[in-house]
Amino acid sequence: MRTIDITTTQNVVIQYELATVIDRALAFLLDLIVVGLASLLGFYLLSALFGALEGIVTRLYALLPICLLLLYHFFSEIFIDGQSLGKRAVGIKVVRLDGEEPSLSDYLLRAVFHIADSLFSLGIIAILLISTSNRRQRLGDMTANTTVIKTRSIQQFHLGEIIRIGNAENYQPVYPAVRALSEQDMLLVKQVLGRYQSFPNEAHKQALDTLTAKLAASLQLPQAPRNQVEFLKTLLRDYIVLTR
Repeated sequence: MRTIDITTTQNVVIQYELATVIDRALAFLLDLIVVGLASLLGFYLLSALFGALEGIVTRLYALLPICLLLLYHFFSEIFIDGQSLGKRAVGIKVVRLDGEEPSLSDYLLRAVFHIADSLFSLGIIAILLISTSNRRQRLGDMTANTTVIKTRSIQQFHLGEIIRIGNAENYQPVYPAVRALSEQDMLLVKQVLGRYQSFPNEAHKQALDTLTAKLAASLQLPQAPRNQVEFLKTLLRDYIVLTR
């Protein structure tokens, strides 16, 4: 399992598991099936509209699958938060290495470079680069400063498996407003807390301070608790009790 650390715009370091070559190849294959079905429908419509103009139809037939594939990847990754239908089915998504949200130009570069990565080289360039690069990037990723991560590696376990509470029935939650947060938020809390306890360096301390301040503001506390570690542990306990 290969992972990558990405620092968010809030200076919080999050560790992600990188998608494998098999993950990305399977997602691309599923996307090809979607585009292939759309191409068949497009061929039928073109034949119906321009049946008498055989030369034009032939040229359109040759360009249609390529154009559809590029447009499909561009628009699907924009509107499905860095995922195509194939990526969503496999459980992977596109992220920027600097923690920013991918922009339209990033998605456009990724789509255009499919011509070299996947089409003209029959996927050989993409497979070689993803297999050998440290961040598992193809040409489209390198130009857009992106990579592809697994989403299910974070979601395969639940908070109830992270912290065990011996007597939950008699436990009185300290911060009832924590139920407004999502499970993904709490997994981030667990991850930041765990990394600080394992590696208590200055960068992880800053991440802990930043996360504590943001959570205190979100919960509308008068001030951020001084004992950040105990505060975050309490939030995790409260969330498990209130939401399970």
